[in-house]
Amino acid sequence: MLQRLYVHNFRCLENFELPIKGMPSALLIGKNGAGKSTTSVVLQVFQSIGRGINRVRDLVNVKDFARGRSDVPIRFEIEVLLNEKLYKYVLAFELPEKSKELRVFEEELLVGGTPIYSRKEAQVTFFHTSWQNREAQFMVGWHLIALPVIQELSETDPLHIFKTWLARTIILAPIPSLMSGDSNGETLEPKRDGSNFGEWVSGLLSRYPAAYTQVDKYLREVMPDIQDFLNELIGKDSKSMIVRFEANNANLSIEFNDLSDGEKCFFLCAVVLAANKFYGPLFCFWDEPDNYLSLSEVGHFVMSLRRSFKNSGQILVTSHNPEAIRKFSNENTFVLDRKSHLEPTLVRPLSEMSVKGDLINALIGGDIEL
Repeated sequence: MLQRLYVHNFRCLENFELPIKGMPSALLIGKNGAGKSTTSVVLQVFQSIGRGINRVRDLVNVKDFARGRSDVPIRFEIEVLLNEKLYKYVLAFELPEKSKELRVFEEELLVGGTPIYSRKEAQVTFFHTSWQNREAQFMVGWHLIALPVIQELSETDPLHIFKTWLARTIILAPIPSLMSGDSNGETLEPKRDGSNFGEWVSGLLSRYPAAYTQVDKYLREVMPDIQDFLNELIGKDSKSMIVRFEANNANLSIEFNDLSDGEKCFFLCAVVLAANKFYGPLFCFWDEPDNYLSLSEVGHFVMSLRRSFKNSGQILVTSHNPEAIRKFSNENTFVLDRKSHLEPTLVRPLSEMSVKGDLINALIGGDIEL
């Protein structure tokens, strides 16, 4: 479970800290441009590192410095509780003089306060208990992240545990028109826009066949006339999803690609819930999950996500929708505010703010400021 996220000098985030320790679900609200989506970009940097991307230029660039202030390093910190141990990962980037590409300035991974490895510029110092507290030092190119290239000793190695958690984080801002039921492979790592949804479904059902029951259960709650869905083999390595409906003794088969945008989001939600149950616990960031849904569907959709992550995993969402916002309490709602484009994002729990009258009316009137 994510305990804390800290960001400094990255776009609109300066000395930004999001403490969500002990919160299975949380909500970010604020005006457009306040920094909600930027928060997801930071999380995607960590996710990309877990998935093996180690070139600095593929993660951050010169434009990411807050207001062009390149003399101060960009700094990311994330703290995660895994198997009752606190993992803290620190990563900082700098821009040398006369250089157009950022490089690693500092990198460190600690578990329970004990360093697994630390890095200053190009030199990495690696610690491992099996070496009787001896140190190993080696060099890594300044423009490469060390975490993806350090070899893991086993599945119980803290490096493996942490990298797997990072890789399997789910960060979503789906574009239903890009979501396809066709697949030419399998994965357990969905893309932000949902464009590899077919591969995700194939990977989930291939690795965990019982997950079909979980997906089917949710879909029947939101689409009562659904009969089932098939992930049919149409070529040597290709599959295509067909959704079948039944009502009044009549049947209808529809290709997944021909479903409405909202119906595709129902499928996405169902697979998120199944993934969290079968190969979780997972962390999920969903940017405006209420998009593409009717008003009558938003409340059930959001509460299904919150209930699923209550006892396992963690979900962080953003929203501008009144029905979605009402499904969260003041204790797990964070307000992001930015006075102007020349000032950084401020964040504060709603429980620490004084809001007169109805929260939704205050948001509509623009009366909530930090």
